[in-house]
Amino acid sequence: MAAAKKKTARGRKQDRARVAGGEKYEVGYESKKTGRSASAVKKAVKKVGNSRKRVEKRLDR
Repeated sequence: MAAAKKKTARGRKQDRARVAGGEKYEVGYESKKTGRSASAVKKAVKKVGNSRKRVEKRLDR
């Protein structure tokens, strides 16, 4: 039996810099944070890509 793989923070920072448009909890978090609807967040992700910075910039307009 193999030992459980040790969980590390490796790659976590890159993951935080992205918004997964298909993940309900991520879309919900972003919509709550920006005060916009979930569909607006999804549209922004489609339009500018999944970079959190770009999505937030798009939603602030």
